[in-house]
Amino acid sequence: MKARFSRGSGKVKKFFKYLKECKSEMKKVAWPSRDKVVSYTGLVLLTTAFFAILLGLVDFIFFKVVDLVF
Repeated sequence: MKARFSRGSGKVKKFFKYLKECKSEMKKVAWPSRDKVVSYTGLVLLTTAFFAILLGLVDFIFFKVVDLVF
């Protein structure tokens, strides 16, 4: 039973080592400024809205064409 526990503690040590390395790597990341994040978020929302409207129009046109044919 003890041998099984000691193998588990090695996994726990590896896990904490992994977390420590992750923290170290996250410090090296070049994070964008708040202004850039807000700007990019706005761009994504506008692009999403544009394509939603475009696809809605295409769907509406196809619906009308099918309605005329049948």
